[in-house]
Amino acid sequence: MKPSTRRRENMRTICMFAAIFAALAVVGVFQSWSLALAILNLCLISAVMSLGVNIQWGYAGLVNFGVLGFAALGGVTAVLVSVAPVPAAWGAGGAGVIVALSVALTTILAAVFAARRAPAGLPRRLILACIILGGYFLARVFYFPAVEAIEAVDPTKAGFLGGLGLPILLSWVAGGLFAAVVAWVIGKIALGLRADYLAIATLGISEIIIAILKNEDWLARGVKNVSGLPRPVPYEVDLQQALWFQDWAARLGASPVEFSSIFVKLCYAGLFAIVLFALLWLSERALHSPWGRMMRAIRDNELAASAMGKDVTGRHLQVFVLGAAVVGVAGAMLTTLDGQFTPASYQPLRFTFIIWVMVIVGGSGNNRGAVLGGFVIWFFWIEAEPIGLWVVDLLTSGLAQDSPLRRHLMESAAHMRLMIMGVILLLVLRFSPRGLIPER
Repeated sequence: MKPSTRRRENMRTICMFAAIFAALAVVGVFQSWSLALAILNLCLISAVMSLGVNIQWGYAGLVNFGVLGFAALGGVTAVLVSVAPVPAAWGAGGAGVIVALSVALTTILAAVFAARRAPAGLPRRLILACIILGGYFLARVFYFPAVEAIEAVDPTKAGFLGGLGLPILLSWVAGGLFAAVVAWVIGKIALGLRADYLAIATLGISEIIIAILKNEDWLARGVKNVSGLPRPVPYEVDLQQALWFQDWAARLGASPVEFSSIFVKLCYAGLFAIVLFALLWLSERALHSPWGRMMRAIRDNELAASAMGKDVTGRHLQVFVLGAAVVGVAGAMLTTLDGQFTPASYQPLRFTFIIWVMVIVGGSGNNRGAVLGGFVIWFFWIEAEPIGLWVVDLLTSGLAQDSPLRRHLMESAAHMRLMIMGVILLLVLRFSPRGLIPER
């Protein structure tokens, strides 16, 4: 690529990021800086999720519609790592759950061993059926009594085993590892499917994950939710009571209450930015390495890559696991920011299709494009309602305040979010089909 062309591309990228940060500054000036920083934090997390999907789709062409499942796995990991254990629940049924899970794992290993070593045909099927059915009923003997005992322990406040009581920042790494392990299992089963069938399979598996998290109260309270998670940043109340913080706010001429909210959001933004830049740097190194060139060759022509001796399925499994791990990290970050884990909030629109729109709008195959798409789409997802109200108010300014048409349009403006997202997607696909920052 010519140096002049590269300079133009770099300048375009800088201008686009400058524009989105200018839009955040406008929100801070005309609405509130607390809201602008809240949007920024969610933009950073969305950019990490978009980066994970771009690793799968942009690098290897894998269609993963199960993003919300991996994000939820990261979220539940934040609970399992940071929440203090519940001794009464462990005493009531912890041992039974451990035995049941051990029986289930032993059954899986025995089934795999039998599938590889048993004689083919009817004997193998009979042996597998005996192992699976025997393991299932044996696990039930320990599992269900233990679960009932655990969920009966102070169900209004506990009803679950709790976690390890470790710093919640560790859950970001653990969330990525947990999502990677589950992705490996899913990949071993589903990556042999054609692209459209893989999309359907991953969407269905993600719904199974969400259903488990909603119904297994002993794990993370199910739909009762886990709130009050530990935080890696100070609490606003503690800051407001600290003399040094009160003096700092007085020197800036700000209210300690408002300034404490801004300070906490800035702390979160710093942590999220460190994770994003680290993942972006690693992704760029991987993309421009021989491994990255091999992945793009497989993406563009699997038959040719396979003829050259490349293990296409093995490389797909690698990139699927890596992308899921990044999404798991983002899921743990989001739960940390919210301070609670709510399985019912994991919806395909928010955690799968919006993330895909981010990758498409930003530019699949380009890591910086995926990050930009995360910022752009999430900004307009949040600001669509106030923008819609402002546009409708401007267009109907000539009508009377009690005009039925004006009243109807003002009431409908609050529901313009999906329409604005559709318009943005259509405009980008029309004028920049490869995304705002296309792949080189």
